[in-house]
Amino acid sequence: MKKLTVSEHLNRDRLHLFFHLIPIIGFFPSLWTLYRHEGAGTSWEQGRAGGKRAEEAEEAEGENIYQLPTTNYQLPITNYHKEKLAVSRLSITLALSWLLAYFLLSAGAEASEFLNFRLLMLNSLLTSGYFLVSVWLMLRLTAGKSVRLPGFSALADRTLDER
Repeated sequence: MKKLTVSEHLNRDRLHLFFHLIPIIGFFPSLWTLYRHEGAGTSWEQGRAGGKRAEEAEEAEGENIYQLPTTNYQLPITNYHKEKLAVSRLSITLALSWLLAYFLLSAGAEASEFLNFRLLMLNSLLTSGYFLVSVWLMLRLTAGKSVRLPGFSALADRTLDER
């Protein structure tokens, strides 16, 4: 197995997080991350060790960060894993908030003749805002800055936290 440098690990990790922030599409890898508890250390990456036992994992310890046994062990919770969970929660919260508002505004536009155009215009502004926020978060991620939104990150942590 090829040994990765620190910068290659960082680039790969940023690419994983980048996919979580893609509007609409990023909802699914984020949901999968939270469902599989990938950020907590029991991820498919742990399964890539191929079921190695503890002795074999100790020998391969220096080779790759993910060469850990799959049974009775968990990957250590690192900053990357915490950030992956936070980005997943944020992505899901943004997508579900946008979807709920989109359907409510569409239903309101269908029900009201007077407010039809205004609600559809507000709906398009909301959709544009969702896409722009997602792109802005992706740009912040590539710049190595924090990927947190003041209101939504706290809401995401409260509602989607597994505790």
